[in-house]
Amino acid sequence: MSKTHRHQDKLPGRFEDLVRLMPPRAIADDVELENTIEMIDLLMAIPKLTRGQALYMETLTQLVRAYEAEHHAIDTSAISGLASLKHLLEANAMTGSDLARLLGVHASMGSKILKGERKLTADHLRKLAERFHVEPSLFL
Repeated sequence: MSKTHRHQDKLPGRFEDLVRLMPPRAIADDVELENTIEMIDLLMAIPKLTRGQALYMETLTQLVRAYEAEHHAIDTSAISGLASLKHLLEANAMTGSDLARLLGVHASMGSKILKGERKLTADHLRKLAERFHVEPSLFL
């Protein structure tokens, strides 16, 4: 049984106490990755996190992102920016009109972007990156 399972019912509310339970540190292998994700899952199951729990979960999330970016990166070089945009829109049940609203452009511009008739501006890239929590370069 892993360390986090023993504390499933009642995780501490203070950041310092959570750190004592499972100190956040650079993830070295897939076992540590699984344990860290397990702790994140336990925190996510809590209906209302304390400030300390939220900060701790964000810290662990950053460690997972760093490890996965280095060890489990997905090669997206063969995927076009437009294909990435279409996939994210579909995954979020968004239409060309929703895209236009998000970008702050005329409604017809959303469909022109999706048809490849119009290019994304730097401002569009920033808005898309913020909305979908990805790097702007994904859409290039």
